[in-house]
Amino acid sequence: MPHFPRLLELPTLKHAARELHRIGVDSCGITEMAPKMRTLCVHLNRLECRQANILKQEMLSLGGDAAVARGTVSCSINHTDCVLIGTVKQLTKLCQKLKAQPFALPALAGELDNLLTQIHVTPSVWKTSQRSFSLQRPLIMGILNITPDSFSDGGRYANHEQAIQTALQMESDGADIIDIGGESTRPGSPSVSSDEELSRIMPVIENLTGTLKCALSVDTWKSDVAYSALSAGVEIVNDISGFTFDPRMAAVAGTHKAGVVLMHTRGRPDSMQSATIYDDLLLEVTTGLRTSLTLAQEAGIPRDCIVVDPGIGFGKNAEGNLELIRRLAELTCLGIPILVGPSRKSFIGKILGRERTDERLFGTAATVALSVAHGASILRVHDVKAMRDAADMAYAIAKQH
Repeated sequence: MPHFPRLLELPTLKHAARELHRIGVDSCGITEMAPKMRTLCVHLNRLECRQANILKQEMLSLGGDAAVARGTVSCSINHTDCVLIGTVKQLTKLCQKLKAQPFALPALAGELDNLLTQIHVTPSVWKTSQRSFSLQRPLIMGILNITPDSFSDGGRYANHEQAIQTALQMESDGADIIDIGGESTRPGSPSVSSDEELSRIMPVIENLTGTLKCALSVDTWKSDVAYSALSAGVEIVNDISGFTFDPRMAAVAGTHKAGVVLMHTRGRPDSMQSATIYDDLLLEVTTGLRTSLTLAQEAGIPRDCIVVDPGIGFGKNAEGNLELIRRLAELTCLGIPILVGPSRKSFIGKILGRERTDERLFGTAATVALSVAHGASILRVHDVKAMRDAADMAYAIAKQH
């Protein structure tokens, strides 16, 4: 079975020690190994003890280390997660040595090789049916909800003319993409029919496709809604389910050569906030996104048309949302551009004591800036002009050389 190697983002000794504690390393081992983890750390999921013991022996011989759970050496447990700790050079040499080992370790060497290759390759473009976006600066996706009950702007743009004028203003303010939605996905929101969703969005889409220069995206998980929107000139599908709610969605997007945003969520909007505790949040998010990537590629969607979204606020509590942003760089192991949508969300209100969504501008700006610094290429936001500045400034500090 695959072990899903992924990079760990561990900026302090405290974060390193917490990761070792998570996989069951004893306290003495944590004290010894946490300082070593300020190099390159790669998490491996559910290894057999015999595999883990070989990895530890080989890493030690190369001058690195490997953290495993108590009981691994004696094989008194069935499986263990493992954190490889070393330099890129040491891990590259490990891959070569594993190719001659038994117990499916040559296959693991191939997974590690792919991961190490992706460390040095940052996605530079995102293709849609109509254009190729450069990712040399952050892209801003403006949110246009044509709904009566969205958490922040519900009812504000229910009038089609208001929605059209808002879209034009977003483009003027610096939006690269405008994401049009006809169904609220706020926590607890009920689903609406495809006909209702289409009646809300199609008049706006039909007017804007011949007017705007920026790209249009449709925020939907329903394949028939996506089909109508794409046929009318929309070029991106933003699916909160990552192609898991509607089995026809991947084929529709692939047939139209659309750009796609694949998001992680746990459960549907009406129930997703009832299960927000994770044994390993980043592992579950990356595993879910890998499943969505497989569905996309099986439908013939090229990798350079795909963006992933960790799903801030979708089946996560406030602490989980903070962890996702803090450790966002771990998702670069997927080799796919990352979109983050923190705008005005409840975790910002909880942290800052801002009950009203229109009081969360500066909190949103902080999350946008840190998301860019940690690897986000696309930001989905309500306040386009302010977040354009925040994203560009963060990029200038963190990414430009």
